[in-house]
Amino acid sequence: MSALVRYQTALLLRSQRWLAPVLLYVAFVAVGVQPGNPVLDSLGYAAAGLLPVGAWLARLCVTQEPAAARECAAAAAGPGRVHLAALATALGATALLGAAGTLYVVAVGDPASADHRVAVPLGPATAAGLLAGAVCALLGAAVGALGSRPLLHARGWSLCLTALAALLALVAKGSPARYAVNGLVNGSRTGDVHLAVVPLIAAAALTATAWAAVCALTSRRG
Repeated sequence: MSALVRYQTALLLRSQRWLAPVLLYVAFVAVGVQPGNPVLDSLGYAAAGLLPVGAWLARLCVTQEPAAARECAAAAAGPGRVHLAALATALGATALLGAAGTLYVVAVGDPASADHRVAVPLGPATAAGLLAGAVCALLGAAVGALGSRPLLHARGWSLCLTALAALLALVAKGSPARYAVNGLVNGSRTGDVHLAVVPLIAAAALTATAWAAVCALTSRRG
């Protein structure tokens, strides 16, 4: 599997298709996170932006191979494993982007509550930001997996449904991403740091289920 992930990573880097979602996230964070802003609010903002970017990267990774190359890789390792490697590559790229965004927010944010009266410890705040980012990255990977092949092949429908699903994953009641982001934003009001452990477990379970379903379907169709 590691060789397949390296192969998918090399394809992504050479294609330069990663530039658009990465630059979008950089612009999103640069515009929305200003130096001196309360760190927990900014961490929630940065984490939320990872979900649509993660879905975008997942779509890119599962569609980036030329047909002939995809058939050769599937014949050698199995279509399900190749598809899983593509999704893992997208999740890894999103996680790296989220870690960089979290470190930037911690570096420029004010370690204080929203009213700047209560000090916020940077260590726990960083951990909370990384956990929330992981929740959003996982759900983005799940949304991207369900919004592309083998479930959806038409580009227009795929893009529209992926964008809608990413929005719902952020705002729908009961969504792990909503709980993780709201935990940071609400904690900023009092200066309390909430670690999104339960949302992370739920997001991991949802993503694993989605990936298992699409990889199994890929194997059957392959």
